[in-house]
Amino acid sequence: MATDHEGSGLASSLTDLMTSLAVIFILLLVAMLNNQRHQADDAKNLVLSKLTAALEKLIKDQGVEVKPDPTDPLALLVIVPEDLLKFEQGKSDIPAAGYDFLRTFVPKLVPTTCSTEIRQGISSIVVEGHASSEGQDSKNLSLSQQRSMAVINQSLEVLDSSNLPDASEDRTCFLSLISATGRGSAEPIKVNGLEDFRKSRRVVFKIRIKSVEERKEIVAQTGLRSPEQGSH
Repeated sequence: MATDHEGSGLASSLTDLMTSLAVIFILLLVAMLNNQRHQADDAKNLVLSKLTAALEKLIKDQGVEVKPDPTDPLALLVIVPEDLLKFEQGKSDIPAAGYDFLRTFVPKLVPTTCSTEIRQGISSIVVEGHASSEGQDSKNLSLSQQRSMAVINQSLEVLDSSNLPDASEDRTCFLSLISATGRGSAEPIKVNGLEDFRKSRRVVFKIRIKSVEERKEIVAQTGLRSPEQGSH
């Protein structure tokens, strides 16, 4: 009887020990995951702050606004000044002021985003075309795509005619990052609750940074430091 009691007590002690170890393991796992999440957030914020600072310094005399994308925590929006890339209804022709703007803006944007420090942290540059809600949705979608492509094509022409020191390399880099998308009339600009049709016909540059996973993969494949590590 005493042996049975001792065996039962030992089994109970072992069960308590295993339960305690399991609780400790779970707590350590939760702490590790929280730490990794905070590190990922810190890394993301550091890359975003570096990119924002670089862009703001670059375009401070262009009247361009750089702000976080409220729909994407990994993206920055480059808002072009009003009336520079606003399109006439039903057209995708870049206005005259838009041509002048791109001639000064693109030769500054591309070398900055393609610089050694910044390029590693950027996943893509998307030129988003937008249309007002006037007209049919299918036509507006196609029209907004044409507007974004018009800006990209003109940007490439600007690069080809520029005297940038590394024009060829910058063009290759720009092509690897840039893409065009048409948003149709999905995101109208409203003033006092009503759509401003003219303001809705616009193009926006969206710069998206790499996720932590993407940056880790690059480091593993190339041995390069990630942007948040910097150089030592």
